[in-house]
Amino acid sequence: MPQTLKGAGVSPGAGYGPAKRLVREIPDPDPDAGHGGDPAAEAERAVGAMEETARDLTDRGEAAGGDAAEVLNAQALMARDPALADDVRKRVEEGASAARAVSEAMAVYRRMLAGAGDYLAARVADLDDVRDRIVARLMGAPVPGIPESDAPFVLVAEDLAPADTAALDPERVVAFVTREGGPTSHTAILARALGLPAVVACPGAETVAEETMVLVDGATGEVALDPDAAAVEAATAASAARAAAAARSTGPGRTADGHAVPLLANIGGPKDLPAALENGAEGVGLYRTEFLFLDRADAPGHDEQVAAYRAVLEAFPGGRVVVRTLDAGADKPLEFLPAGEPEPNPALGERGLRMMRRLPRTLDAQLSALAEAGRDTGAYLQVMAPMVTDVADAEWFAAAAAKTGIQHAGVMIEVPAAALRARHIADHVDFFSIGTNDLTQYTCAADRETAGLGRFQDPWQPAVLDLVAASAASAADAGRSCGVCGEAAADPLLACVLAGLGVTSLSMGAPALPLVRAALARAELAQCRAAAEAARAARSPEAARAAAAERLPGLAELGL
Repeated sequence: MPQTLKGAGVSPGAGYGPAKRLVREIPDPDPDAGHGGDPAAEAERAVGAMEETARDLTDRGEAAGGDAAEVLNAQALMARDPALADDVRKRVEEGASAARAVSEAMAVYRRMLAGAGDYLAARVADLDDVRDRIVARLMGAPVPGIPESDAPFVLVAEDLAPADTAALDPERVVAFVTREGGPTSHTAILARALGLPAVVACPGAETVAEETMVLVDGATGEVALDPDAAAVEAATAASAARAAAAARSTGPGRTADGHAVPLLANIGGPKDLPAALENGAEGVGLYRTEFLFLDRADAPGHDEQVAAYRAVLEAFPGGRVVVRTLDAGADKPLEFLPAGEPEPNPALGERGLRMMRRLPRTLDAQLSALAEAGRDTGAYLQVMAPMVTDVADAEWFAAAAAKTGIQHAGVMIEVPAAALRARHIADHVDFFSIGTNDLTQYTCAADRETAGLGRFQDPWQPAVLDLVAASAASAADAGRSCGVCGEAAADPLLACVLAGLGVTSLSMGAPALPLVRAALARAELAQCRAAAEAARAARSPEAARAAAAERLPGLAELGL
């Protein structure tokens, strides 16, 4: 019997081919290695390799666009950290070789991250990747990356660094499987952006031998080793049916009986517009503005911000563009913002609106640029704040937005307290947008990068669905809209459930739009509501998904 592994399916589709493993090993610098007697030249060599690595990561992000740009820019900041460079120079002056100095200095950072709470500890893999890339350059070794192959293959790895995932070529890599990661990890988000079948948090992935024939189902999370021809044919046919249905889906998002569910795109900047338009986005449901602020020593000026915002607004005349104000803090520190007190767990600390309340001039500058950009574009501009917790936060942000001329201010529902008291928050803002990634993380107290907690990182958790339902109901009672802009919206089956819960729009990575549109078109609103009720009544994420699928029979032809 073929062996089947089970992980978290994070990007639908089927991929079949021989397994090839990602090997990240590079030579360890000799612990006693010294330099040739010129510490200044050796230090310059080390810092030069750090800068080359940062530039490479930034270039990869710009080429990939979207979520990849944001993630890889964050890695580039690690390589450019001034404190790290100072530590490397000090070690070289004490006699260490460039490679040894970098390795030892980054080991200190690694220990700090590992002990800084789950949120930052999960970024250790990103830091290790940066270290490996720098040290490989200094030692003349190949920079870690995707194995070469003349034929398509399934990539199998312990984990994938963001730079690896962003560089995947779907013509060569037909799917990937990782032992680590979670449904909303950087790796999963980038896989969905690429439209690449993927399974993460898969126990046993480390045992898959090179050249084993592997069948990956990115929807169910099943990984079959040496499957028979019938299984391959069935999975391939189901994947082809999904692709064909997605290709045929056109027009605005709506259920089979005509209930409108606008389908919007999550973007990181103007360069993501072509994919959004090509996939039929009706607008933008999440404009992540961090891309404009990352990897720079000074904040972007007023004119630069206006140009970036206006380019997106002009692409959707008559459409909606929802902009998230700067979501800094936690894993997205910005060099030009003064740091607050050290935090043992930044995920539960000063991030998003909490940071902007300490630095109101930064927020005012962004809001003023947005207000100017929104004039005479024809787009419907909505601006929302991340990490809102209570009525005081909502009131403060609404007042700040009004002061600068923003007419439609809203909040993200990411904190359970905000979802539970949404009926009060709705009195002070124009709309809600539910960020299911963080809402799931905070509801279940499970960091989304920690593979061992995968079952708690699932937006199908009934408790998370309860909070979505409560938020949507509060919004409806107050005459407000309530969208979802988290990764849950990209799951075609869950998208139907969200519509049944009362969510009024769905925003996702552009490649997911066609299949979600096709799924909605196969379900009536009453069926979506029945599926939502059944999912909330379930006792587990798995049971919730199964119960919803049973009540949405029209989605069976999509293999969902």
